[in-house]
Amino acid sequence: MSEFWLISAPGDKENLQALERMNIVTSKSNLSYNTKFAIPDFKLIKRMAQSVAEVMEDSKGKVQENLLANGGLKEKMKCLKIDLTSFVTHFEWDMAKYPAKQPLVGVVDTLAKQLAQIETDLKTRTAAYNTLKTNLENLQKKSKGNLFTRTLSDIVSKEDFVLDSEYLVTLLVIVPKPNYTQWQKTYESLSDMVVPRSTKLITEDSEGGLFTVTLFRKVIDDFKTKAKENKFTVREFYYDEKEIKREREELTRLLSDKKQQYQTSCVALKKGSSTFLDHKVKVTPLGHPDRPATGQTDRERESEGEGEGPLLRWLKVNFSEAFIAWIHIKALRVFVESVLRYGLPVNFQAVLLQPHKKSSTKRLREVLNSVFRHLDEVAAASILDASVEIPGLQLNNQDYFPYVYFHIDLSLLD
Repeated sequence: MSEFWLISAPGDKENLQALERMNIVTSKSNLSYNTKFAIPDFKLIKRMAQSVAEVMEDSKGKVQENLLANGGLKEKMKCLKIDLTSFVTHFEWDMAKYPAKQPLVGVVDTLAKQLAQIETDLKTRTAAYNTLKTNLENLQKKSKGNLFTRTLSDIVSKEDFVLDSEYLVTLLVIVPKPNYTQWQKTYESLSDMVVPRSTKLITEDSEGGLFTVTLFRKVIDDFKTKAKENKFTVREFYYDEKEIKREREELTRLLSDKKQQYQTSCVALKKGSSTFLDHKVKVTPLGHPDRPATGQTDRERESEGEGEGPLLRWLKVNFSEAFIAWIHIKALRVFVESVLRYGLPVNFQAVLLQPHKKSSTKRLREVLNSVFRHLDEVAAASILDASVEIPGLQLNNQDYFPYVYFHIDLSLLD
């Protein structure tokens, strides 16, 4: 599951024993995977994940593997790809970015400014990308639909028309399929001064065909009227070579610009160019020393050799930064809530629980409530009896537990 429960209990002997009992019960019953969460909700994260999915619409199967949490590692490890689950389960506070010695208000201010700047830039970049997409879609829509509504600039050619004539003009006429024979027999007599044998089928769809016909300019109105009486529709169209060329170039440019936001030319790293040895993140999860960690070696990264466009590259880098900041904020909230609940001096232990499956969450909650019932008897009782109110707490009882609890959901694309 991509769901995590971040809980906290006091760090005294009694409660550390309670945590150990919790680990034993949840492990034996296969309820959750637990790790210590070392500590010295923003909608932005989900919006950035969805933006990555939009930019990678032609490679939807690869979106999740591009949502990473890089940058929170030691210098030699920064070239690794760290998936979100691995980052959360092996979280360490970044002392360089957010010094633990400075006041909490300073740490919060740093995090808030960082995320505010990312959000501002995200709005600007996604607005520009959405404008590009809209312009492209509007242009592409012109090439769809039936012969009555779609653009004809990508169908007709210069050779289909009599151009630059003072007297003659070529019209385009839509003829229903059942009426092809009637058209061939009657078009020359629909009006005076129609050029004989001047009709030609240019294209057709499921409903009808697009024919040319050449006639003298002064009989255009009369020809249109007679054509309509016979269920032939004259399509208003003026062949402008410069305009058609401009429209085609615009479509090509927009397609290219959109693609370049996702992917540029390949810029693979050369084999053997890495200055570091192959590394994998090696960690020891709580109670599961044999559980493998997820990581990617330098050479595996090199082998991909895939160039990224500017928008995708920005989204990936800043999604990582925002996600790392988000988890640090979760840690801050656990710290503050634990101090408020359990008092000073600071003495508590935060633990990250990852339920194994959705069906086990109810049983896991029962185990936690039983183990930590002594921390808040009123809260524990209210969980069993919804009619019990917690004095001074204006929250739904289901959001409050005897222990500190915060939810982390990594299902960012749902």
